[in-house]
This record gives sequence, C-alpha cells and structure tokens, in this order.
Amino acid sequence: MSRWLASTSVVTALVAAVSAGMLSARTSEAQSGKTAASQMVDSGSFGVMVRGQRVMTESFTVLEDKGISRVNSQLQEAGNSPGIHQKSELEMNPGGELIRYDWSDGSGSLLVTPKDEFLLEKISASPSAKPAEQPFLMPNTSAILDNNFFIQREILAWRYLATNCKSDNGNLKCQQGPVEFGVLVPQDRTSMRVRMELVGREKLMIRGAERELLRLNLTGEAFSWALWLDDKDHFKVVRVLIPDDNTEVLRD
Repeated sequence: MSRWLASTSVVTALVAAVSAGMLSARTSEAQSGKTAASQMVDSGSFGVMVRGQRVMTESFTVLEDKGISRVNSQLQEAGNSPGIHQKSELEMNPGGELIRYDWSDGSGSLLVTPKDEFLLEKISASPSAKPAEQPFLMPNTSAILDNNFFIQREILAWRYLATNCKSDNGNLKCQQGPVEFGVLVPQDRTSMRVRMELVGREKLMIRGAERELLRLNLTGEAFSWALWLDDKDHFKVVRVLIPDDNTEVLRD
C-alpha cells in the first residue's frame, strides 16, 4: 500500500483564530497568556480511496483542553481487517511548541519530545525492546509530519492560513507564492521542507453535489497534493487529491 505524508502543527490560539474566521497568528488571549476552555475543534473520519476503492479509514479528534492542543488519530484498513492498525497522538502547548508525539502500530512505537530546544526521537521495535535514539537539530516549534495521518494536513493548513492570510472585505488574501515549513517525519526518521500555497476557490463535485471550496497546494521535493477546505465550516478539509498515487481522500 502507498504511504502518505501528513503535516501537523496546531496552536490553541491558531485554531481558535481560524475557527472563528479571524486569520491571525496570535490572538489577544494568547498574547495575554489566557487559555480557552476545553472544546472539540474537529472530529470525524476520512475515507482513503485508491483507484476508486476504499482501502483505509482514519478516525480523528482535535481537542483544545486547558491550553494544550491534542490531535488523536486511528487508522483502520478497509475490508476484513478489524481493529486499529496504527494510532498517533500529538500534543503542543499554546506557543506551538511540541510537548510530545506518539505513534504505534501494535508492535513498534515512536516517541518524539523536545530536548535542549531541539527534538529527540525514540524508536522501539517491540514493547520489550530498548529504544534507539535519534536527535534532530530542529526547533521544538517544527511541524510533525508523519505518514498516513490526513488530519495533520488539516492542522498544517490551519497554521498556514492563520499565519499568512487575512480576511479583506470577506475575501481571503494570502502571501503571494508558497510558504515553506520545516517538518519532521517520525516514521521515516527524517526531516524535510514542504511548501503550501493558496490557489483560490474552486467548484467541484463531492459525492454527487457541487460545492465551492478553498484549494491549497501542498508540495515537497517528491510529492504534490491538492487540498480542498470548507471556509464556511471552520476551514475543515473536505478532500485531498494525490494524483501520483491515484489516491483520493474524502471526509465521511
């Protein structure tokens, strides 16, 4: 099965700003140190289709609780493969700094945490194995990019919109040209740079109904994706298209 790259970074103030339609990098609450009450920012599932056939379902939640942002995701293969095959949890503080990132597939596991203002990944091949360590000279505000978790793409899109765009008389205007983000891909044990750029509004058919959505392009050295977000519903990702892999992702 193909592996998909996902991007993630969410800040309490950032999510609140985008969800409220106020596209700014920091809100007055964040600047004053105040935090919002616990709230569910997003939850649901994505269906992953390869050549039109559903191969996987991702179930997710994005929660803000006492200033901590938590993004949880679980992956399950379609067909006759019951149970959860992969899960991840990402936690960050109100300043966008990583607290921890966990991933497991039932046998092996990964843990990424800050260490001396940089990042340290611990890799366990089995529950009883001693973890191997790999440091990354990246700041603890870097986005976590991991494979297969599409909700993390939504989080990166929120970050891009909140830090590079603004509303002008009801129209969204963003910095011209792509914006680069430094990211870590824990499952691949590597870092890279990705670019995100606003394309504009597009009309497309989603499950037989025409919808007008906001399109963003997410690109890297070896991949190119298109993301469509509903700016009338808190900028939630509705569709992701990965042409090179004949893959389409749709919100259920």
